[in-house]
This record gives sequence, C-alpha cells and structure tokens, in this order.
Amino acid sequence: MDTWLVVGLGNPGPAYAGNRHNVGAMVVDELVGRHRLGSFKVHRSRARVVEGRFRVPGPKVVLAVPLTYMNVSGGPVAGLLSYFGVPVERLIVVHDELDVEAGLVRLKRGGGEGGHNGLRSVSASIGSKEYLRVRVGIGRPPGRQDPAEFVLRDFSKQERTELPFLLDEAADAVEALVEIGLLDAQQRFHAPRP
Repeated sequence: MDTWLVVGLGNPGPAYAGNRHNVGAMVVDELVGRHRLGSFKVHRSRARVVEGRFRVPGPKVVLAVPLTYMNVSGGPVAGLLSYFGVPVERLIVVHDELDVEAGLVRLKRGGGEGGHNGLRSVSASIGSKEYLRVRVGIGRPPGRQDPAEFVLRDFSKQERTELPFLLDEAADAVEALVEIGLLDAQQRFHAPRP
C-alpha cells in the first residue's frame, strides 16, 4: 500500500497553541484522536509523528507536526518525505488560509503560497509546489489589522465555538483526499451549503 504524509503546520510551544496560524496542527491532532492512533513520537526530522491507518484495509498514513517555527517548516517536511519514501503527490499539507472565508475548507494541488511562510518554506525545501493542500479558512483580519498579527492571535471567543466543526470538516477533507482523491473530494467539500 502506498504511504501518505499529512503535515499540519503551526508554531511550537504552548504560547502559540491556540493561534489561528496553528489550525493545521490542530487538524492533525483531531485526526490522531479520531482514529485513536496513540501518542506522537519525536522524529529525527524535527517533527512529532504518528503512523497508522484511517481505515483497515487502507494505505499507511504518517501524521506529522513540525517542531520548528512555521517559516522553516519545510526542512522537517523534506526529511519526512525522504525517510518514509513518500512522493510529493501523496503529501498533504494542512494550513490556515486568509483567502478562504472563515469556517470553510478548500482543497487544491499546487499553485502559489499566497504569502504563507510555511507553504513557501515547504515548496522551497522539497523543490516542488505540486503537493495537496487542505486550506482551512480563517478569513481576513478585521479593519486594518496586520495579517501577520492576525494569524498569531488566538481564535476569538465566537470563533472558538465554531472551531470544533471546522477541525472536524478539515479532518474529513484529509480523509477524503486519501480515500477518494482530489477531484471527488473537491466536489464534496466545495459544493454550496444547503
């Protein structure tokens, strides 16, 4: 069976744990808990890693959260791809996305990084942009707030009430990419809400 690598982007340490910028790491935590995959282990590539399967039978999935800061997360991702022998086509990066409305999840392969330093680091380190992305919508900052400041703030009280649904939806999207592929997953998650 082919192995998949799912990486949730974020910043390390408790000070950043509730930040909008850490929603990718939160989604990976959600998947690990949902499938009872056990505890993360620290991997030599400077990432927390859990290995398992979403379904049996089903492909092996390596779930990882880099232990480095967001803007240098590409090094751990490149190390994990190499160590586990995963091709770029089976790399899924889960990240916060300013250009997607808060509460929505969008899927794509390749394209630009939209000013996201984590994605920029991944693309540079692995020498490709052709990986899958689960873009977790956090929306644009209110008023004239600096986007860099906005992403490093914790979710608001109102957003925190919605957060479990957003994490659930993004985790579903990761599973769909692995199980049914990008096009079918896009049709499911990009369809207008009733």
